[in-house]
Amino acid sequence: MKTPRLLPWAGPDGKPCHLIGDGTGRLARLADQVETVQLGLARQTLERARAALDGPPPGTGELRLLAGQLSDALRDALLIAECRAPSAPTGE
Repeated sequence: MKTPRLLPWAGPDGKPCHLIGDGTGRLARLADQVETVQLGLARQTLERARAALDGPPPGTGELRLLAGQLSDALRDALLIAECRAPSAPTGE
């Protein structure tokens, strides 16, 4: 039996989505593409955060925006890690 793959997005009700298959289908390729985009955005956000720490002190609004983006990027990165290692503990 194939191990279900956790997809890098949630269903309409916010619950996790899983894919059962050999990992070569269209949906699996879409999931791979979404993960690549999410990781790229996380890298860009990290670079902006480092630049903000190295430059003049950012304003409160900029810090709040950056903190939200970093939080989203970390959530996505953790979901991708869980997707790629389905036997890893989820922390729940």
